[in-house]
Amino acid sequence: MATTTAAQKRAQVKAEYDAFVAACPSRKLLDRISNKWVTLILAALGGGGSPQPGDGCAGEPRAMRYSELSRLLAGVSQKMLTQTLRSLERDGLITRTVTPTVPVTVSYELTDLGLSLHQMMRGLKSWAETYMDEVLANRETYDNRVA
Repeated sequence: MATTTAAQKRAQVKAEYDAFVAACPSRKLLDRISNKWVTLILAALGGGGSPQPGDGCAGEPRAMRYSELSRLLAGVSQKMLTQTLRSLERDGLITRTVTPTVPVTVSYELTDLGLSLHQMMRGLKSWAETYMDEVLANRETYDNRVA
């Protein structure tokens, strides 16, 4: 009987990830990254936010302070922004850097893993903005037909 190394076992489990299977851990990851605040935070840190003077080209990934993110993400509560940033840091999608100034400066930036996801999230944001009128028209047509 052949023995399986730990690396081989990890590779086998990874090959078996299938989000269509109820017990697959990738479902929890999909649930987390499909959140609107995650989408908007990743798009903002990836350069999808409003550029500030001196930041260079729009679209360049950059670090942002908590207050910048809070202003950019209209409607997000302090609690929700904090929870979302912590979950993204835990998943390794962003890094949190604390600079000992008065007051303390905290900034957030995409990791390489976060950068690998941000383009898709930015595309999702762009799609929603581009097709919103069409979706609203379809909703109205459907609601009038059903009523």
